[in-house]
Amino acid sequence: MARPPLVPPGPELTAAERTRFARHLLLPDLGLDGQRRLRAARVLVVGAGGLGSPALLYLAAAGVGTIGVVDDDVVESTNLQRQVVHGVDDVGRAKVDSAADAVAAISPDTVVVRHRERLDAVTAMEVLADYDLVLDGADNFPTRYLVGDACARLGIPHVWGSVYRFDGQVSVWWAGEGPCYACVFPQQPPPDAVPSCAVGGVLGAVCASVGSVMATEAVKLVTGSGEVLVGRLLVHDALRQTWDAVPVRRDPGCAVCGAAADATRPLGWATEREDACAAGDPVGDGSVGRPEVGVEELARLLAERDAGRADFVLLDVREPGERDVAAIPGSVLLPVGEVRAGASVPGGDGRRVVVHCKAGGRSAEAVDLLRARGVDAWDVPGGILAWSRDVDPSVPGY
Repeated sequence: MARPPLVPPGPELTAAERTRFARHLLLPDLGLDGQRRLRAARVLVVGAGGLGSPALLYLAAAGVGTIGVVDDDVVESTNLQRQVVHGVDDVGRAKVDSAADAVAAISPDTVVVRHRERLDAVTAMEVLADYDLVLDGADNFPTRYLVGDACARLGIPHVWGSVYRFDGQVSVWWAGEGPCYACVFPQQPPPDAVPSCAVGGVLGAVCASVGSVMATEAVKLVTGSGEVLVGRLLVHDALRQTWDAVPVRRDPGCAVCGAAADATRPLGWATEREDACAAGDPVGDGSVGRPEVGVEELARLLAERDAGRADFVLLDVREPGERDVAAIPGSVLLPVGEVRAGASVPGGDGRRVVVHCKAGGRSAEAVDLLRARGVDAWDVPGGILAWSRDVDPSVPGY
């Protein structure tokens, strides 16, 4: 159902603004009144990444008066395949700075507030309280739950999207008007349950599809146009090119927005192991006694194996697609999911097994599983990223 506009109208538009936004002014459901509301709106975008990029560009082009950008990261070359708010010359720059420049290039009158930080239980309420609504393009579960929790307490709309491979989801969570994020997703999954885009990949154009829907919902909320996605979860399958709307409802017993919700509960109730999720590679449990082989030592051992003076298996527990990006010569592939399922190490047969992954999380888990079965397994901390950094820079990072 239609809802009242979220933001009151700002000042009258100048002649130049009427020309710039003429195509909006021609829309009966938006018009001059809606454009003034957009000019007065304050919208926060969490994450200047795959989803934040298209959302930022279209919010700026729409004439949103103030846009906040939250991101503590810097631009990497692997971002450019989908994060279209950044360019080649921005590699190494703070994402909030690159995003601010892109917004200014489209809409010089838009005020950009840069929040170069990762939201936490201390800062989230203070940052979010200064905005009319939040677009959440975070790429990790702890931040999603934190933003959902803060938005529910503040009573502001939470426009949320997520992407993975060829699939996307988008909705508007709004405590008091419909379900909040925790009503529909009450429990944060374990760090290794859902692979990140850094592990599983994502089609860049899917980010554009979902991010543009998020920007559209923000415009509708600000101006009171149409029916926003409160109570509906939009599911996108790019391979089949379908969009399905799934009804979702508020949970009266929700720990975040339900009648019995504890207002004194620490914010971000589901944010344990935040660093692991944000890194896209689950961390090990810190088991005492897990033997390790550094990447420099591994290089020496591989040379000795090539010369016939050492005998061991170098096991790669990443996914096949990751191996297509980068691999350590002489390794064999056995994804960690197969290790969990009890698969034997190819060529193991009583030999020592040295295990690596991307950054060290999955390998640590695999080593613990293998050692519990009596395998002489050793971990490579830092994984192939450390190998690329400290041993062989010709091996691509990702």
